[in-house]
Amino acid sequence: MLGNQRWSGLAWTQVISSNHSPVARDRLHGQVFRWAVSFAFGLLIAGACLALSPQARAAGTVNVLYAGSLVNLMERSVGPAFDKASGDHFRGFAGGSKLIANQIKGKLRQADVFISAVPKVNDSLMGAANGNWVSWYITFAQSPLVIGYNPSSHFTNDFKSKPWYEVLSEPGIKIGRTDPKLDPKGALTLTLMKRAEDFYKSPGLSQHVVGAPENPAQVLPEETLVGRLQSGQLDAGFFYSTETSDAKIPAIELPAALRAKAVYTMTVVRGAPDEAAAQRFVSFLLSSDGRRLLKKHGLAVQKPALTGPASAVPAHIETLLAKSK
Repeated sequence: MLGNQRWSGLAWTQVISSNHSPVARDRLHGQVFRWAVSFAFGLLIAGACLALSPQARAAGTVNVLYAGSLVNLMERSVGPAFDKASGDHFRGFAGGSKLIANQIKGKLRQADVFISAVPKVNDSLMGAANGNWVSWYITFAQSPLVIGYNPSSHFTNDFKSKPWYEVLSEPGIKIGRTDPKLDPKGALTLTLMKRAEDFYKSPGLSQHVVGAPENPAQVLPEETLVGRLQSGQLDAGFFYSTETSDAKIPAIELPAALRAKAVYTMTVVRGAPDEAAAQRFVSFLLSSDGRRLLKKHGLAVQKPALTGPASAVPAHIETLLAKSK
């Protein structure tokens, strides 16, 4: 009827005015007005949703420095899941917790998030004397220390039939552990062996099994320990249960009286290059999806516990902590 004429508001008005009675015109004007309002409201809602979506927000990169015992969890599970859920990019670095803390303090590495295997390590980054790198941290999971062994080792049958400490004392066995000065697991290993001397009434056991604290024949970077065991370079080693569970390494649990464990904490580091992405990463680990992944990788998930002033914690993370109580 009107060919290719554009259907502007004026065109609608002309058509309604020329072809309808006054009552019909009022009714049609009302319908057009309601349609216009609904259309405009729909555009506003769509725009708001788009602005809030991860795809609309500029993607961030979160640098996560984490305990080496969490390599598989972080690189193969949490990192990719976080990327997918947030639209951000996870970039991880693994190492001994003490070593990482020293690197943060010495400004050798920049971190958005720091995950330690022992709460006490955070103390070295707290307070004015330590640079105020950390003002709060959240304890979120645990993993006990175990003895893991290579199933292809010729000591395997002994591990299945003899006490673990006797097997570790046998000639020729190759044992791996971490540096007690740089990694909490290394320090826990030495503590375990000293306790074992008393528990098993075996004086000199620690010296016989592990030798000097920094014995170069045993001490290795934490992030390489699992790979060296799997490749046959080691017969046995001291691991956290999350490592042996992830890598399907046979493991010997220790008696309750000897049990030592990693207690994992996380925090956003002062001066984080991308603090917003850091907060989203911590929030993800505290979420039901994040906690499900932790459990899947053999970690004992605990109720999140805050150390430090609540006023220093980002509002969104504080809300998640409050919900978990």
